[in-house]
Order: sequence, then C-alpha cells, then structure tokens
Amino acid sequence: MPTPSATPPGSTPNTPNTPGTPGSSAPDARTRARRSRRSGPVRHHRRGLAALTALATLTVGCSALRAQDPDPARASAPAAPPAAGTPAVQAAQGQAAPAQGAQLAQAQAAQAAQAAQAAQAALAAMPAARPQAAAGQELNGRLAAAEQQAGMQRVLAAARRWGLAALPLRPPAPPAVKPELADGPGVKRLPGLPPVVYRVPTSDKVVFLTVDDGAEKDPQFAAMAAELGVPMSAFLSDYLARSDYGYFRSLQAHGVTLDNHTLTHPDLRRLGPDALQHEICDQQDHLQQESGTRPHLFRPPYGEYTEAALRTAASCGVTAFPLWNEEAFPDHLEWRYADQKFHPGDIVLTHFRAPSGDWKGTMPDMLRRVVDAATAQGFAIARLEDYL
Repeated sequence: MPTPSATPPGSTPNTPNTPGTPGSSAPDARTRARRSRRSGPVRHHRRGLAALTALATLTVGCSALRAQDPDPARASAPAAPPAAGTPAVQAAQGQAAPAQGAQLAQAQAAQAAQAAQAAQAALAAMPAARPQAAAGQELNGRLAAAEQQAGMQRVLAAARRWGLAALPLRPPAPPAVKPELADGPGVKRLPGLPPVVYRVPTSDKVVFLTVDDGAEKDPQFAAMAAELGVPMSAFLSDYLARSDYGYFRSLQAHGVTLDNHTLTHPDLRRLGPDALQHEICDQQDHLQQESGTRPHLFRPPYGEYTEAALRTAASCGVTAFPLWNEEAFPDHLEWRYADQKFHPGDIVLTHFRAPSGDWKGTMPDMLRRVVDAATAQGFAIARLEDYL
C-alpha cells in the first residue's frame, strides 16, 4: 500500500534557510509552531491509514486461516466484522484529514473491504470439512453410479443398433461356490473322471452360450457380442482357428473364454491312446500358447466320447466335458425338450459359420435369435466358466 508524502500537497518544502534566521539551519519558535500545526493532521492521518491497513490484513489473514480450520463448525462460520468501538476503528475513523488525504483513505478502505469480502466469499464457496474416508466413499459411490448408468446407456444403444426386441437381462453375480457336479439329472460322472454336463445344476435363471469350431471369423459378430456384453465360451479346433487366432484373442479381450475342441475334430470313439493324447493335449498346449490361458473345459466333437477320452483329457488339465441342450441357428432354435423352453443351467450350442444352405443367415442373426429368445423367457446369458 503506498505511503502518503510527509508534506501535504500545496505546502512549501522545508529548506535550511528558513524565514526565522537567515543563513541558519535552526528554525525559530514561530516556524516550529507553524510546522507543528501543519504536520499534526498529517501524522494522525498516517496513523489512521496504517491502522486500517493492519485491520484489512488481519481480516484477510483470519479468513485464510479459517479456510484451513479442520473444525467444520468453525470452517463454515463467516468472519465477524470488527466492532465499531475498537481502537483500530477509532484510529482509522477518529481523525480528520485534508480533502485529498481523506479521498486516499476512503479508496484504501474500499480496497481493504473488497479484500475482506473476497476472502469471505471464497470461504463460503468451500465445502465444509469432513473426514477423508467419508468423502472418498461418497466419491466412489458417485463414480460407480455414473459408470453403471453409462454402461446401461451403451447396452441400450447397442440393443437398438443390433435390432434386439428388448434389452438383454443382466446375469446375477457368479456363485461364490460353483455347483457340485455330482452324477444326476443333467450331469453324468464316473468316479475320478471329469463330469459330462448337459445342464448346469443351478436355480439361477441363466443359460450359457457356447460356439464351436472356428471356421467363420465374422467381425460384425465380434462387435455385436462386445457391445452387448454377451458372455460366451468358444470351443476351438486348431485346424479351423489357426488361420487367425488374433480374431479369437480379440473375443477373449471382451470376456469370451477359449476352450478345447481338439486339433482336427475327429470322432474320439475311433482313436487309440496316442491319437487321443495328440488331439486333446496338444490342443491344450496350442491354446495356452495362443491365448495365455490353459483351458479347463473340453467339448468332444459330435458330442461323442469314451472313458479313455475322459481319462486323457483329465491328464492334461481338463476338469469338465460340457455338452448341450439346445442348438442355435440364424433362423431357428432346436430344442431338446418337448416344452421347447429354456431351463435354468441349459447349455446352448452354436457354431462359427458363414451363410450356407443349412445356415440361413449370419452370425449376428444367430446371436440376435438366442438373446431375444432368452430375454423373452426371462433368462439371462451367463458365463459358463463361472459355474463349471
């Protein structure tokens, strides 16, 4: 803040030669009295400005300290104005000054008031202090809700874009403990061997979509499955998938699991021990190399298997043989049961195929038919590996 001059505007500067004694530097009594009368108001005015400056600085400083106050009650309280009778106010207001000095005092008082008001406004705009953990939980909750809302909007837009009749149902959370695969309805099991599963034993209203072979690598199908978030299991035969394992890795990146369907798709009932080892276990090695994950599910070609095939598969890491209840085509579904309805835990078979004589449509047509049929019957499509 600028300091006013010691000599008021319009007065004559003091010089060594004063009117009292020519050539002398000591002023006479009359000169000293005149100077005293002149400088008295100026000294009082300077003291008043200094007090006002200190008051404004103290007000802004206190406001800044309150902004850092960890006590919510104190942090949210506005700064109290100075009392009218305090010495600082009396010093700032109790003395008269010349006209120009008064204008300067008023201007600087206005600046101090503006600074105090700005500090109080900044304080009022700050949220009340609260524990860091509670604030973090609230922020995480808001972010999760926003992400969920954005995800639902994306799925809704994808459902419209791909021509679905309704929004697909979301599957429940995976079970904390996978269902026991004991011998019984939907499950065949020999002691010490992987179970053969037609229907997963669960009461959840879920079905599982599985896609075999790997001949057709339709980018529209991959885009549709990714945008809708449809979980699937792909059972790959190397002789069909090897031309573009990158396509299946892109499916894997969107949640599709890659499982074993032999090297060359033979009928396992006709193979000896060495051939079974080659077809099943070598494909285990291929898939681990291509996908980074060793499969634990194996589907025998044509749904045919032997006890020797079960034993060989178990020796190289397979834990279950999922078969199927329904088969999906682009233009229809083939049902195992007379009621032609899904049941909890049903496994749906389809294939990576291009349009042909007995495949009347595209892969997206097939996926649309499966999703629409499941949704219409109140079923969600879940991930098979979450249950087996």
